[in-house]
Amino acid sequence: MLSGKFARSIAAGVAVIAIGGGTYGIVAATSTSASTSSSASTPASTGPAGSGPASGGAGSNARSGPAAGGTVGTVSSVSASGFTVKTATGQKATIDETSATNYQKGTAPASASIVTTGESVLVLGTTDSTTITATQVTVQSASSGPAPSSASAVVPFSRGASSTSKQAGQIPADYKQGSGTIVSGTAANKATEAALAAYPGGIVDRVVQLSDGEYEVHYIGVNWPHHIFVNQDFTVVGAD
Repeated sequence: MLSGKFARSIAAGVAVIAIGGGTYGIVAATSTSASTSSSASTPASTGPAGSGPASGGAGSNARSGPAAGGTVGTVSSVSASGFTVKTATGQKATIDETSATNYQKGTAPASASIVTTGESVLVLGTTDSTTITATQVTVQSASSGPAPSSASAVVPFSRGASSTSKQAGQIPADYKQGSGTIVSGTAANKATEAALAAYPGGIVDRVVQLSDGEYEVHYIGVNWPHHIFVNQDFTVVGAD
């Protein structure tokens, strides 16, 4: 009969890693292939089939419902309740019109009948994934439409392909996804228009004002950019 007892002890160590740093300034444009979305390490949620990412990442500027945004593109079809738009990168958006929707041709007031297939339009309104309830529709002439800036390098959404990791311009060093306050009204519209003019091809699904007064315009439907930064003068200063 065995009467002995055997004792065994395990020692565990804990390692703590501190990470710090970061500067604010001009970020040189770089491009690499990444296995995750450019929206940091949070998993990207997706919209309807073929629509591209519905947000830059789970928890990114979290919101409880649709927010101010918009898109720019060419009218591909028209119905009794609205129309569809195809952007420069092939992204499709459904536009719902209401009795409160305002219409313009350039800067002149117009009626709903001005929206016809083939017209280039800027749509502002409340965005829910790839559906926009329009508050304003502007039919743009060749001279009034957004001219892509020299920094524009939108990467179209491609299902199954890795997102592009890229930065351009000024990115606030202390920027964190989820920070800031969602805005609407004139400020949101101006920030949206500025972002769409510099980086046409996707859909703005919300605008957030950061602690320093700048705006972060959240972009979906493309692999890059997902975040466009606009200063208080409504000039695009950076993107990632």
